[in-house]
Amino acid sequence: MADKDDITEGKDFGIGIPQAHTPFHVKGAHALDWGMQNRLGRIFNPESGRTVMLAFDHGYFQGPATGLERIDLSILPLVPYADVLMCTRGVLRSVIPPSSTKPVVLRCSGGQSILKELSNETIAVNIDDAIRLNVAAITTQIYIGAPYEHDSIKNLIKLIDDGNRYSIPTMAVTGVGAEMARDARYFLLATRIAAELGAHYVKSYYIEDGFEKVTSACPVPIVIAGGKKLPELDALTMAYRAINEGAAGVDMGRNIFQSDAPVAMIQAVAAVVHNDEDPKRALELYETIKAEDNK
Repeated sequence: MADKDDITEGKDFGIGIPQAHTPFHVKGAHALDWGMQNRLGRIFNPESGRTVMLAFDHGYFQGPATGLERIDLSILPLVPYADVLMCTRGVLRSVIPPSSTKPVVLRCSGGQSILKELSNETIAVNIDDAIRLNVAAITTQIYIGAPYEHDSIKNLIKLIDDGNRYSIPTMAVTGVGAEMARDARYFLLATRIAAELGAHYVKSYYIEDGFEKVTSACPVPIVIAGGKKLPELDALTMAYRAINEGAAGVDMGRNIFQSDAPVAMIQAVAAVVHNDEDPKRALELYETIKAEDNK
């Protein structure tokens, strides 16, 4: 039991000094509970307010895509330089060391392949398993304008409701419906629907015309998808423009792990995202690290 002898009365109560209140740095998350904010705070750097997510969940519908044939060889060297890992539960359990402290965004949708209609997905992970894996967020896609639009939206709603019960945020990924172009009109619609349904942040694509409108109209953070492999300068320029037009980070895969120097590339991307480095200087950083690693 507690020792009751020699107890001294407290003296420094700070009377007249209001209790400090630190505003939360993630857009649209000021009213969330502590657990939800804590997880989002692990995803989005408190100093920059941004994130570099490393996406390598492609195998859930593409199989062993280029650069992901051996995740233990291609992805593990990149882990120290990423803010967040985005992957499937199968890869997380089989390849990622449990000693890793990087937050994980868990791919929770599946049920289709590149041989069939991509929008025909289902929820492929039970929330109990997400909890067992100690993930920082869960994610699925919505396919606005696609044949299975309604089902994909139902998947997102279920994931959000399941995650909310345990203070696990949900990231919505905007898949592109076949009947709609990749333009501001489409992404204004898709990202806003995701946020209105309760997604805590959204992964979308960068567009050169109107992206500022998309980020402005979305009440939660948007991170951009890297998309297809681009030349390094083009990928860094895309990240730079997206950040300057309101994005809260990137979720890149192919533009990192398919690069000639993936370790150098992820550090160059981080310099753009967190330090506002311009693309040409970031490319110089990439070339310097690449040269040092090749010695």
